[in-house]
Amino acid sequence: MAGPKDLDPSSSPRAMLGAELRHARERKGISQEQLGQLLFVSGSFIGQLESGTRRMQWEYARMLDEALGTDGFFQRNCGAAAKSKYEEPFEEAAEAEAQATAIREYAPLLIPGLLQTPAYARAANRAYDPTVPEETVEEWTEGRMERIRLLDHPTKPLLWTVLDEASLRRETGGRKVMAEALHHISGLARRNRVIMQVLPLGAGAHAAMQGAVKLMEFTDAPPLVYFEGVRTGRLEDDPATVAQLRFTFDLLVASALSREKSLVLIEELAQDYAHEEHP
Repeated sequence: MAGPKDLDPSSSPRAMLGAELRHARERKGISQEQLGQLLFVSGSFIGQLESGTRRMQWEYARMLDEALGTDGFFQRNCGAAAKSKYEEPFEEAAEAEAQATAIREYAPLLIPGLLQTPAYARAANRAYDPTVPEETVEEWTEGRMERIRLLDHPTKPLLWTVLDEASLRRETGGRKVMAEALHHISGLARRNRVIMQVLPLGAGAHAAMQGAVKLMEFTDAPPLVYFEGVRTGRLEDDPATVAQLRFTFDLLVASALSREKSLVLIEELAQDYAHEEHP
């Protein structure tokens, strides 16, 4: 019997590679959990590879070929599925984000990527590395704007964001840029495209003081949580970890202003920035 054909790079390589993985696993007669044990990963991780939510790394491809007897198919094709238009180390999270049906995010220090304007993104990218060429900053910014296009759909994905008031008061790019950024956020909220709340400075200590929270849900794969730090980021699928971070997000929502009061605060700050007043 002929083996599977190599993937066509012009198609959706990751989705096709995942479909081939599911086919090979079922032909072998083993479950996702059983295959995961052979690779020393969880069954949910295998499910995410099969759905195309997670990228297949070469080392996993080698182990899959050995476990499933696929004659090097996954090693030959994981390179095509690994190509990304996003910068490392955030590319896997950005690609998972594009497939999510629901995204819940708390941003403590800056306006999150999906809510940024080009000018705000450009200022943030320049701050990440003041020494890189302008072309690199533009490339990063274009990648960020490409991610934002997923909001072009009127209802999907569900985006629920809790913004820390500190991120709204940090002048990133100057007052004109901030005014535009906050007007953009209020516009999304008024069009009912996002659920947006502000965690006020007056809330005091809260459940996520140590960092950002980002949770993603999918139609045919287990949920993920994304941890991001300075020049680093990683996805986690451990159910207990995901459940704990979901609880953390729920606590943040409980401490945040209502949607109506959040919108009032954002629009007042936008007006302050636009009129050169000190918020």
